[in-house]
Amino acid sequence: MHIAECGEGPLVILCHGFPESWYSWRHQLPALAKAGFHAVAPDMRGYGQTDAPNAIDQYTMLHLTGDMVGLLNALGAESAMIVGHDWGGPVAWNSALLRPDRFRRVIGLSVPYLQPGGKARPTTTMPQTEDAIFYQLYFQTPGVAEADLERNVEQSVRRLMYSVSGDPPPQRGLFSMVPRKTGMFASLLNPEALPAWLTEADVRFYATELSRTGFRGGLNWYRNIDRNWELMAPMTGAKVMVPALYIAGDRDLVVNMVPQAIASLSSTVPQLRRTIMLPGCGHWTQQERPEEVNKALIEFLRS
Repeated sequence: MHIAECGEGPLVILCHGFPESWYSWRHQLPALAKAGFHAVAPDMRGYGQTDAPNAIDQYTMLHLTGDMVGLLNALGAESAMIVGHDWGGPVAWNSALLRPDRFRRVIGLSVPYLQPGGKARPTTTMPQTEDAIFYQLYFQTPGVAEADLERNVEQSVRRLMYSVSGDPPPQRGLFSMVPRKTGMFASLLNPEALPAWLTEADVRFYATELSRTGFRGGLNWYRNIDRNWELMAPMTGAKVMVPALYIAGDRDLVVNMVPQAIASLSSTVPQLRRTIMLPGCGHWTQQERPEEVNKALIEFLRS
């Protein structure tokens, strides 16, 4: 496992999502260090310079949370506070759920805590029409999304980062449904200029990493959604019992997908301290609004 780290003090683990790397926390690492914390942002399993097993079943939630426990062990830490964005959110929430002895506070960005359970296999409930398919279903078949996104990696990064940010004009159904005929790449907006929070150097960093590793590792996380449903069944209805914070943008597509989970957080996470909704912010929470996110993180971690 490759990590980026900064500072000394209480340990804070920062878990990134798809299709990113430790670099998505570039604004948080120095801010947390300055505030007196030891901030550690790993390249998650399948990303960057961390190992990327080829087998799909090596990316279950138990593997991913186990990686975080292993990281604490490698750092010689008894416990830590854990933060997660996008797919890193479920890793953070479930790390706190399964090992509250090791992860004593949790912060979720974008993705709220989603309780394990449900009567139906998750992929059977995802929407699809004759013309389009839900993006998580589109990701299920090995090789399909890889071929689409790896055709021009830099353009894929540029389009994806812009399309699900808070910058484009509101467009109903953007990204969440992938046209069957044209695939994802063609459905993403190509900006004339990058938004202020994203530089050409940022795009190049992500594109360089993904050109080397490919998208398969990150996509394999999605290919375990049903397997996670099976593995986590013993925890059906379980609540996260450590102090928690939730931060999201009101223009984040995830917020519009799971409104009930957000509304229920005070019940499913009894020690939830605050829910912060950032006006005009899209999916890339800590990158689009670094100052506001840093302030909220530090206030919560110090409290």
